[in-house]
Amino acid sequence: PSMSVVAIVGAGPIGAATAQRLACRDSGRHVRLVDASVDAASGKALDIQQAGPVENFNTRLSAAADILAAAAADVIVVADRIAEGEWRDGDGRHLVATLARAGTKAPIVFAGPSQFALMEHAYAEFGVAAHRLVGTAPSALVSAVQMLAGVEMDAAAADVTVVGRPLSFVVGWSAATSGGSLVSDRVPAHRLLAISNALPRLWPPGPDAIGAATARIVDAIVHGARRHLPALTILEGELGARGKAVMLPLELGRLRVLSHALPSLSPQERTELVNGLS
Repeated sequence: PSMSVVAIVGAGPIGAATAQRLACRDSGRHVRLVDASVDAASGKALDIQQAGPVENFNTRLSAAADILAAAAADVIVVADRIAEGEWRDGDGRHLVATLARAGTKAPIVFAGPSQFALMEHAYAEFGVAAHRLVGTAPSALVSAVQMLAGVEMDAAAADVTVVGRPLSFVVGWSAATSGGSLVSDRVPAHRLLAISNALPRLWPPGPDAIGAATARIVDAIVHGARRHLPALTILEGELGARGKAVMLPLELGRLRVLSHALPSLSPQERTELVNGLS
């Protein structure tokens, strides 16, 4: 894993931001941008590469035009194209089908805000195992919620869990903490509700926020992480749902989703989560 190759399918704003963040983390020895607009993708790869001496990373970057250039990578990130935008709908299903026919066994990380449906198609239509599928765009919202809660308390970011799926996110305020105390003891209920109600207006996150969240998730998939990280995973019967993409805290490592946790939620929060999956 320390010598991993990460292929990013799509060199649009999200793909380029993810490549830049991965390079700065030195998460793999090689990041490959795959885009039909290969000249532009090559230019972006070169720009990132030239920052290596300044940013102190050794990751090599390259570009390719053929989707099959991603098939042999250790991790595949599905992002957005320079010309056509986010991989989704028919084009997205064709992409997943192409990778599946090529025999790839790599985990597939879906970075686009609209790609939770594509995750579900990969599982249901193409038989990609749930432990190989991760979605990262909603992960970028968690940091925003934690910072907003911190602002309410005039403190550092709170430890807050956000679960669910676009646009039915549920904030676990009942168990959220900051500095050893419950957030609900320090912030009025109407202010916490205001933060929860703001989530649809914060969706989708910007490319830089998604790139940072995606790079963190990919790094954990390759190298492991000391804590669970929030990301979309495919449920296989939990919470009464099968084949649905939902954000939960994930244990990542060894190039797969090792497990997911059902966080502590109040009865009302749990009901909101289940209703959002129907």
